[in-house]
Amino acid sequence: MSQPASTDRDASSPGELAPRSALAVVFLTVFIDLLGFGIVLPVMPRQAEPLLEQMGLQPWAVGTMIGVLFSVFSLMQFVFSPFWGRVSDRVGRRPILLLSLSGSVVFYALYGYAVTFTTPVWAIGLMLASRIGAGIAGASVGTAAAVIADCTPPEKRARGMALIGIAFGAGFTLGPLIAYFGLAVFDQQPWGVGALASLLSLVALCLAATVFRETRRPGGGKAKGFFGPGRMLSVLRMPQVGLLVLTYFLSIFAFANFEATLARLTEQAFAMTDDQNFLVFAFIGAVLMFAGGGYRPLASRLPETRLLAAGVVMMMVGLAGIGAVAWGASHGDAGAMGGLSLPSWLYLAAAVAVTGFAFVNPSVSALLSKHADPSNQGEVLGVNQAFASLGRILGPFMGSVLFSLHDSRTLPFATAVGVLCVVALLTSRLKNR
Repeated sequence: MSQPASTDRDASSPGELAPRSALAVVFLTVFIDLLGFGIVLPVMPRQAEPLLEQMGLQPWAVGTMIGVLFSVFSLMQFVFSPFWGRVSDRVGRRPILLLSLSGSVVFYALYGYAVTFTTPVWAIGLMLASRIGAGIAGASVGTAAAVIADCTPPEKRARGMALIGIAFGAGFTLGPLIAYFGLAVFDQQPWGVGALASLLSLVALCLAATVFRETRRPGGGKAKGFFGPGRMLSVLRMPQVGLLVLTYFLSIFAFANFEATLARLTEQAFAMTDDQNFLVFAFIGAVLMFAGGGYRPLASRLPETRLLAAGVVMMMVGLAGIGAVAWGASHGDAGAMGGLSLPSWLYLAAAVAVTGFAFVNPSVSALLSKHADPSNQGEVLGVNQAFASLGRILGPFMGSVLFSLHDSRTLPFATAVGVLCVVALLTSRLKNR
């Protein structure tokens, strides 16, 4: 799609409205916001389970409700990511980011308040409300990506998009660790995780309010009205955009099969404790962070389509390796293979898969931003994040079901590899710009 120079000038002028410091501010705000998410995530099931059992629910119903508490966050992101992106094209990026962070402050605090209730129905109801609100507030990653698109010329777009992946990795790494040590600070009070997450979101809000400058001239875009199904279909029909969104959705779906089953795999295959699981997830986040850093110099020399294809291959190899580890553990093969123990192979395979994902994420975002008109960057990137959220809803559900269907525990990883084979075929049809 051609991009008239006049449209670009009307929409936002990178370099005129967007100082380079905006990239650093977006990185820090996404990072701190993800810290809040990472703090709550590891402890929420353990806090919800006893409350649900007090309500007299059957085990399957307890598991279903915990799944709802997880999935409703991503469901709200699916609904609201394109909405916030389109609104940011009209009113500017700064108001949306400030509104998003303000919502995170409120709803993480609500989560901390919810777990203090002794009446299970009230506690679970408020926890659900807090997850819905936090999902709506956190649906601004597409807007953050649009800030980067505002600030960077096309040839540096992939390097800029990698910052979001690094921020995700850093937040995902440190969030569980902060939760672990932060609970000790609050004397193991159940409301401590909500308080920590709310406080960190408040820090991000203050930072954005005082430092972040607008990167898009409000009212400069062509978008009229608000977001709806018709607009989503219009975005998906744009040349190459629908193919890229489908590629990203399937990649997220495949990776979510791994994310949702990792804790169960480490527990059932290797009897890892909760503290050991904290370290496993911290390792995953650290790899994501460093792989994102390694992606940036490569993006200066290689086209995004090649980096995307390499990422898909690494994901396939890594997830196949995790499946092989699960198979070996289920057959009692706990000894060393090739000089490494099975847990060591698990770490190695996970590192390869996560590195691949760290290549896929910024490559798709950069390609999308190049194929989108500058006047609707937020809308297009918001639609992409919406389908990513859909993948995070369907992937964990499918992975959790498949994990229990066979004693080998390999079905989620075999399914993920099969889906990635489809992704590999799709990437062969993509064009770089």
